[in-house]
Amino acid sequence: MMRTVYPLTRSYIFTNLAFTLQVTLISNYWLGTMSNNNIRKSLIASAFVGAFTLVSGVASATTLAELQKASAQTTRASVQSQEKINNLYDQSQELLADYRTTLEQAENLKVYNDHVAKLVADQDRELASLDAQIGGIETTKQNIVPLMYKMIDTLEAFVKADMPVKLEERLERVAKLREYLSSSSITTSEMYRVVLEAYSIENGMAKEINAYQGKLTVDGKEITADFVHVGRVALLAQSLDLKHAWVWNKNASNWQELPADYLKPVTDTVRMARKQKIPDLVKLPVFAAE
Repeated sequence: MMRTVYPLTRSYIFTNLAFTLQVTLISNYWLGTMSNNNIRKSLIASAFVGAFTLVSGVASATTLAELQKASAQTTRASVQSQEKINNLYDQSQELLADYRTTLEQAENLKVYNDHVAKLVADQDRELASLDAQIGGIETTKQNIVPLMYKMIDTLEAFVKADMPVKLEERLERVAKLREYLSSSSITTSEMYRVVLEAYSIENGMAKEINAYQGKLTVDGKEITADFVHVGRVALLAQSLDLKHAWVWNKNASNWQELPADYLKPVTDTVRMARKQKIPDLVKLPVFAAE
C-alpha cells in the first residue's frame, strides 16, 4: 500500500519549538509555586528540548531533500529508460515489417525461378529438336535437289505437250528455273520455292479466261492475231480484221480454221476476256479427249 509522505519544512519545525517554549512558560507561571532554581532548571531543560527538536528537524529536512533529489533522478532515469524502450520497440517493429517483406519477396522469387526453370527446360527440348533437324538438313538437301531437277523436267514436258498458250513465255520460265538451280547464290529453300511457284502458275491457267496478241503461222505465213483461251478447254485465235478464226486441235496438235458462224462467238469471247463485254454464254468448238 502506498503512503503519502508530507515533507517537514523549517517553518513547521520552528513553530513546534515556539509552541513548546510557550507551553513551558505558561505551565511555570500557572504553577507559581516553583522556586527560581526550579524555574531556571525548567528553562534550561526547555532550551535543551527545543534545541534537540531544531536539530532533529534540520536533519529530517536534509534527509527528505536528498530523498526528493534521488527520487527526481530516478524519475528522469525512468523516463529515459522508457524512451529507450519505445525506440527499441519501434525499431523492432520496423525490422519485423522488413522481415515479412523479405519473406514475401523470397516467395515471389521462388515462384518466378520455378517458372523460368520450366521455360529453360522447354527451350532445351526445342534446341534438341532443332539440333536433330539441323543434323538431317544435309540428308534433306541430297534428296530434294534431284527432286527439283525431276520437277523441272516434268514441267517442261508438260508445257510442250499442252496447248500452246503463251508457249514462249512458259518455256522461258522453265529455262530460268534451270539457271536458278545452277546458281550458288541461291539457297536450296529458295530454289524449291521458285519451282513450286512455277507449278502454281501453270495450275492457275486452268481457271483463267485470258486474251493476248501473238504470232500465228497460217499456210506458211506468219500473221498477228488475237488469242484467247478458256482454261485448258479451248484455245482460239482470230485475225485482227475479224474475218478468220481458228481453234487449236489438241488431238492433231495443229490449228484448224473455223466456219464463219463461229466468228462472232470468238469475237465475243475475246472481248469478255478483256473485260470489254459482260460475261455471257457463247458457243465454242471443243475437242473431246481421245
